Amino acid sequence: MSTTRFLTGITPSGTPHLGNYAGMMRPAIAASRDKKVENFYFLADYHALIKSQDPDRVQRSTIEIAASWLAAGLDPEHVTFYRQSDIPEIPELTWFLTCVTGKGLLNRAHAYKAAVDKNNASGAEPDDGVTAGLFMYPVLMGADILIFNAHKVPVGRDQVQHLEMARDMASSFNHIYGSDYFTLPEAVVEESVATLPGLDGRKMSKSYNNTIPLFAPREQLKKLINSITTDSRAPGEPKEVEGSALFQIYQAFASEEETAALRQQYADGIAWGDAKQMLFERIDREIAPMRERYEYLITHPAELEEILQAGAAKARKLATPFVQQLRSAVGIRNLAQAQKAKVKAVKASLPQFKQYREADGQFYFKLVAADGQLLLQSQGFAAPKEAGQSIAQLQREGAAALSTLKPRLQAVDGVQDEQVIQALEQLREAAEQ
Repeated sequence: MSTTRFLTGITPSGTPHLGNYAGMMRPAIAASRDKKVENFYFLADYHALIKSQDPDRVQRSTIEIAASWLAAGLDPEHVTFYRQSDIPEIPELTWFLTCVTGKGLLNRAHAYKAAVDKNNASGAEPDDGVTAGLFMYPVLMGADILIFNAHKVPVGRDQVQHLEMARDMASSFNHIYGSDYFTLPEAVVEESVATLPGLDGRKMSKSYNNTIPLFAPREQLKKLINSITTDSRAPGEPKEVEGSALFQIYQAFASEEETAALRQQYADGIAWGDAKQMLFERIDREIAPMRERYEYLITHPAELEEILQAGAAKARKLATPFVQQLRSAVGIRNLAQAQKAKVKAVKASLPQFKQYREADGQFYFKLVAADGQLLLQSQGFAAPKEAGQSIAQLQREGAAALSTLKPRLQAVDGVQDEQVIQALEQLREAAEQ
C-alpha cells in the first residue's frame, strides 16, 4: 500500500466530555486532515456490549458519540467513518483469528487478569462474572485492526498489549496459511496526551462522576464550571497555578498568550469567580459553533444513520474482497474450484520465529518448529528493533549466528543444536526459493 493507514476505535459507553475532546478527539481530527494518511474511525458498538447490557444506553451513546465526532469536525468525505456492527466481515474475521490464537495468550490479557485477581482477592471463583466477551475482547480488537490491515493504531499505554496480541494473531495466521495476508500493525502511543482534571480536581472520568459534558447546554456548562473545586484564597491574594484544576482546563483551550495572561492574573490575586467566568467564556467560544451542529444531529438521527451507512459501504469495499481471500486461504471455497486450489503446504510446514513483549517490558523472540515444539528462546531486549535484528541475523547466517548471539539466547531443555540448525537451514532455503 502506498499510503499509511491509521485506525481509531471509539466505544459508545457514555456521553463524551471535555477530557475526551481535548485528550483524543481534537488531536485526532486535526491529524485526519493529513492527505498522506488513510484514516479509519469506527464506533465500536460490539465492544460496548461487553460492559453494558442496556440496549437503550448503547443506542443513545452511539448517537451521542457519532454526533460529537461529526460536530467536532471529523469529515466523513476525507475519512472512513463507520459503525463496527455494520461490517459483517469483522465478526467473521474474529472467528478466523480465534482459531489461530492460543488460549494462553488470552489468559495474559490485562482486563481478564484483573478480573481474575479481583475474584481471587475476594475468595470467589477465578472466573466468577467473567464473560466470554471479556475474555475474547482482544481477538475482536485484533479483527477490528487487521480487517483493514492498519499500519498505525493510536492507543493509550494500557492498550499496547492488545496491539501486540493483534501482531501475534496476524503472524500466526500468516504462518499457518503460508502467505503475508496481514500487515503487522504498530501501536502509536501519544506521550503528551492532555489529561484534564474534573470538577473535583481528580482526572476527569465518568467513573468519578466529575465530568463536564462536551456539548452541555450553555447554562449547564456555566453552572458546572462554577462548581469546579478551588481553595479558600480571597480576591487579591496570589494564587498558585500548580494543582489548579481551573487553570489546567483553561490551558487546554487557550492560546499561549491567553494562558500567560491568566497566569499573571493568578499571581495578581484574581477572584475565583472571575477566573471561572474567563474559563467559561473561553470554552464556550470554541464549543458553541460545534454545539449547534451537535444538537441538530442529535435531533436528526436519520442523517447520522445515512452518514454511517455511507461509511460502511466505503469500508466494505475493502473488507468484503479481503475476507473472501481469507476464506479461500482457510479452505472455505467454491467446491467447483477445489482442484485449482493448491495449498501452500511447504510454507505452512516451516519453522517460525515469533516476536513478543512480556510484562517486564522487554522484547523476546522464540523459534518454533512446524509442529509447535519450542526450539530456541531469546533473552530480553530493550527494543523490538534489537530483537528483530537478531532474528534477521539468524535467518541470514544460520549456525554461524548461533555462536555470535549465544549471550542473548537460552537453550531449551531436550532440544539439540542440530535441530535448531536444521530449522534455520529450512528457513534459509525457503527464502531463496
